[in-house]
Amino acid sequence: MERSFALRGDIFFTPQYDKKTSCPSSWLVVIDGRVEGIYEKLPGRYSGLDKYDYSGRLIIPGLTDLHIHASQYQFRGLWMDEELLDWLNNHTFPQEAMYCDPSYAEKAYRIFVDDMLKSPTTRSCIFATIHKDSSLLLCRQLEESGLISYVGKVSMDRNSPDILIEDTAEAIKSEEEYIKQVRSSFSRVYPIVTPRFIPSCSDRLSMALGELAVKYDIPLQSHLSENPGELDWVSELMPSSSSYADAYDKLGLWGRVRTIMAHCVYSYGREEELLENSNIYIAHCPDSNTNLSSGMMGARYYLERGCNIALATDVAGGASLSMFRAICDAVRISKLRWRHVDQDLKPLDFTSAFYMASKAGGSFFGSAGSFEPGCDADILVLDDSRLPTMLDGLTVAERVERYIYLNPDGSVLHKAVQGEWLF
Repeated sequence: MERSFALRGDIFFTPQYDKKTSCPSSWLVVIDGRVEGIYEKLPGRYSGLDKYDYSGRLIIPGLTDLHIHASQYQFRGLWMDEELLDWLNNHTFPQEAMYCDPSYAEKAYRIFVDDMLKSPTTRSCIFATIHKDSSLLLCRQLEESGLISYVGKVSMDRNSPDILIEDTAEAIKSEEEYIKQVRSSFSRVYPIVTPRFIPSCSDRLSMALGELAVKYDIPLQSHLSENPGELDWVSELMPSSSSYADAYDKLGLWGRVRTIMAHCVYSYGREEELLENSNIYIAHCPDSNTNLSSGMMGARYYLERGCNIALATDVAGGASLSMFRAICDAVRISKLRWRHVDQDLKPLDFTSAFYMASKAGGSFFGSAGSFEPGCDADILVLDDSRLPTMLDGLTVAERVERYIYLNPDGSVLHKAVQGEWLF
């Protein structure tokens, strides 16, 4: 059978945000790209499978980046002294305008995809730009990499530089063409409707995009309650709405299909119940929220309420592509928030942050990010022997935590997606 094998090593995963599972020196059995089970001794019925023995190595699920701007990858780590709106106008929009040139896009996206391939990320939800042809180039490169992704052609028709403002009718037409082309051309890359955010999308465009998402039954992604200046702007544009989320709801962009809302730093109070919609996914972006002075989100609050909340890098607001760093940043920021803002809300711990980066994000794609039976076999093999220590008797969970904290760039020994080894 294709994509079927048995893999031996020290296995770790998080089936729940408050539960971790460790299986030292065990076999992970994969049948046709899906996890069949984990065994201390390999049952005889699997003796004919290909076997990969990584004894002493760590085996964890592939990680999902729920919100990242591929078009911003070239300037990550730059211009971090400004807040969101100034950062967008002064740097992000001029850089994204360069993707009108397909030759530039081809080279820039190649750097992004090559680095994504080497990272701990196996699945991602990506913003491209308003440029359809360049966005399709990104889709093609991702398809060839073996990674699984949703890629959105961004839509914008107001409050942006002239070179990034689309004619509303043309934007709607271009989005529908993009959806059809991605669906017909790729098997690992999927379209996702992508209104940038309310300030850059007219009511007419927003409502039309919502209808396209429903018509083609595809998900939608945007930004929500990221920065105080952004919230004030949305209140001016949508004065009849009780909150930013309510504004999306009035425009038909809230929860009709699976929907990612990035950030949600200021979503307490009026937006809480709307975020409990089972179709809404919160993309928590701790590095970006810090770099752009947006704020400290109370991530555990949403975990405990049963909301869908996962982790994201939000490059280039976030400076690193590594989901290992996102895990560590999420824990660190939650500790600061607990200490300085709200001591009634416990901080995240490593288990809950790892869950958000693995199973929580993977659930947006169906069943991924875990080693429970039936899950897609997205696999990372890690070699922590490269990090010598005099400590004896570390558990598998402790070794995974140590490896992730000491590898902020996210080095990975081997990587598989749906049981297919990428390297």
